Amino acid sequence: MPIITINKLIKDYDLNGITVNAIRGIDMTIDKGEFTAIAGPSGSGKTTLLNIIGGLDYPTSGSVSVAERELGGMSSRELSDMRLNNIGFIFQAYNLIPVLSALENVEYILLLQGVNKKERQERAREMLREVGLEKETDRLPKDMSGGQQQRVAVARAIVSEPEIILADEPTANLDQKTGANLLDLMHDLNKKKNITFLFSTHDSMVMERAERLVQLTDGVITTDETRR
Repeated sequence: MPIITINKLIKDYDLNGITVNAIRGIDMTIDKGEFTAIAGPSGSGKTTLLNIIGGLDYPTSGSVSVAERELGGMSSRELSDMRLNNIGFIFQAYNLIPVLSALENVEYILLLQGVNKKERQERAREMLREVGLEKETDRLPKDMSGGQQQRVAVARAIVSEPEIILADEPTANLDQKTGANLLDLMHDLNKKKNITFLFSTHDSMVMERAERLVQLTDGVITTDETRR
């Protein structure tokens, strides 16, 4: 059953008076539980596509539905609530809160959701155990390696068990071994919790592990291959 439905999606930007066609008429569905990568070179439109799916950007025309809700008809508050309750984000730059510990960063989403302190700390600690950081709970981001920070970001995205994880170039700042371990972790969480993962990437390692690979070139889908 589709959890993401995209119809005739177009996104244009104005760049110093010049119209840039970032997304040019995309149609696509993503089923619940997929582990899908959107691949393509820089400027192909893949980050723009993820941002629109996540309600962080608006299309010029066309429609996007997430969990059977049409994003175009939502207010800013409704979009914010959907991001909080339905979607987890993993960014290339980690986007951790620098003054918060690893545990507090993971807890933060649950705090916004109104989960009581005892439960949110228990869930955050369990999630940090899942990503192999049970001994790093009190460390600040500046005291952690890039791989550790990205694992905290994964734990933060998943702790509330959202339906969808949107991961924008999650391995871009990691060495190959750390990136591979992180991808294996996300694939395991995908299988155990049936969370839908959608990556944007130009990393061959992510493409190889994806169960579905969508190639995007100049804002158009050129190939769409399901592997297993």
